[in-house]
Amino acid sequence: MTAENASQSRGANVRYENVQKSYDGETLVVKDLNIDIKRGEFLTMLGPSGSGKTTCLMMLAGFEPATNGEIFLNNAPINDVPPHKRGIGMVFQNYALFPHMTVAENLAFPLQVRKMSKADQEAKVKRALEMVELPTMGGRRPAQLSGGQQQRVAVARALVFEPDLVLMDEPLGALDKQLREQMQFEIKHIHESLGVTVVYVTHDQTEALVMSDRVAVFNDGVIQQLSPPDTLYESPRNSFVAQFIGENNKLDGKVESIDADYCSVRLTDGTQLKAEKVNVSSVGDLTTLSLRPERVETSGLDGMENVVRGHIEELIYLGDHIRVRMNIAGNPDFVVKVRNRSGEQKLKEGQELDVGWRASDCKALDHVQ
Repeated sequence: MTAENASQSRGANVRYENVQKSYDGETLVVKDLNIDIKRGEFLTMLGPSGSGKTTCLMMLAGFEPATNGEIFLNNAPINDVPPHKRGIGMVFQNYALFPHMTVAENLAFPLQVRKMSKADQEAKVKRALEMVELPTMGGRRPAQLSGGQQQRVAVARALVFEPDLVLMDEPLGALDKQLREQMQFEIKHIHESLGVTVVYVTHDQTEALVMSDRVAVFNDGVIQQLSPPDTLYESPRNSFVAQFIGENNKLDGKVESIDADYCSVRLTDGTQLKAEKVNVSSVGDLTTLSLRPERVETSGLDGMENVVRGHIEELIYLGDHIRVRMNIAGNPDFVVKVRNRSGEQKLKEGQELDVGWRASDCKALDHVQ
């Protein structure tokens, strides 16, 4: 379970085919899910509470039956396979460690269930503790560990029997911000060294962007977009994804003309803007424009397709950048992130200011009611 055996562990591939889930026989909480998870991939299911992401994980683990459709593990259907025979590692938010056992006994438990020899158990437990950097903690009980140490043990227990697939359900939700960020990188590095397939559930978008090879954004039981983190952030396919991933400015308007991949949009106050055509189809469509705050410039506006005059409502100093809230085209909550660099003009509340952005940074998406 070190970097050397990354090449030996191929991970598992997972496939959901037309999977549905209903708890009451009427309402579908997961609707026609089709997704193929590659061997060795770190895939995150991301979405708000009630979006269906955890239900999808529980069906894969075997703790919830699929109402319709089929789930495959390494190309074999597993709907009728009980959880303990799927060979899947699990990490939960509440750690789920046995309090009456030592750390080493907790790690040995899944090995005992698999009837491994005592010598193999000891060797695997030792390697697992080294992997999560707790080599001297085997004799302690969970209550004697910090929250971060307990979560490391939970990760080690999920990996100790060297599964091809590990499922993680909000595993860092109980940790404080600094420790959570540290554990994000540690779990990602463990994944990279082992080559195991990880399916991870969270509602924390930053966590998803930091850790994942791909992210599936869920809403109302449907995957809204499945993409690598950078694509998800830079090229959202609809307004839900744009709003859920990162900070985003919204400007409502109507499509006035379309020219290849771009369109001209007239905002509700009459301002005319050019945007990339993403989720609109014809002239006359209502649209919500999506624009990231860091893509808005306050200087060097020559050549910008979109230049608008605004009024600075509020300045917030955040160290590496200034968060500027402006009134732009009738939107009083338009945000600009201005890098904190020497030589830049000093901004003041109440100031009138021209800002600009490229059409390629402004996405014309479906209209948000």
